Parts: sequence; C-alpha cells; structure tokens
Amino acid sequence: MSSETTRSPLVLSISWGRMDVEEIGVGKDFKLYPGGGRPWDWSETGTRHSPGIQPEDVQELLSHGATTIVLSRGMELQLQVDPRTLGLLEERGVTVHVAQTTEAVQIYNDLAAGGTAVAGLFHSTC
Repeated sequence: MSSETTRSPLVLSISWGRMDVEEIGVGKDFKLYPGGGRPWDWSETGTRHSPGIQPEDVQELLSHGATTIVLSRGMELQLQVDPRTLGLLEERGVTVHVAQTTEAVQIYNDLAAGGTAVAGLFHSTC
C-alpha cells in the first residue's frame, strides 16, 4: 500500500478510557481500518465483554480491505473474542493478532507504519 488515502491511521496515544487517533480524534473505543476509522459503538452489534467481539464487529474492517486485523481485549483483558469471529477471519485468510490493548496498539501501529492493510478494534478500558 503506497497511497496515503488508504493507509491505516496511527494511534497517537492510549491511556485508560482515552485514545487519540491520527486524523480522527479522541475517544474511548475505535474501529480503525485502511483509509480511516470511527468510534466503536458496541451497541450496534450487541457486543458485551462475554462472549466478546462479534463476527459483525469485524465485517466493516473486512469491507475496507484489511488483510490483517488486530483485536484488543481491553486494558485488563476483560473483553473476550467470540470463537465465531476467529473462525470467520480464518475462513477469509486474514492474519489476526489478539492482545491486551496497549500491546495491540503497538502491533497495529507497527503494521500500519510498515504499509500493511491493517485494521483493528480497540477497547481502552477494562
């Protein structure tokens, strides 16, 4: 990926309950993908800490051309990942990284800076 318009935005800072994302702004939880991102509203898909990140949560990331997806489990690893979500991503041949939020941000930023078509779901509290 060489086009600035399709590069995934970098996370400029992360702390409890607060993320600052390049060209998007400040918020709590985010969906980021090649070319942009937006706040992640769990109520859109009925996401809860358990069973966790739903297949519907990652569909938008896939629609933006992500070949790698980073899923954050929260600062204290309270957010689960529904096994159906991992199954969907495996079926699509997508590389997946699941990590604690600060680690997930580092993985994501490294991949984005390197030009990978990376997307991520980030939860900045528990």
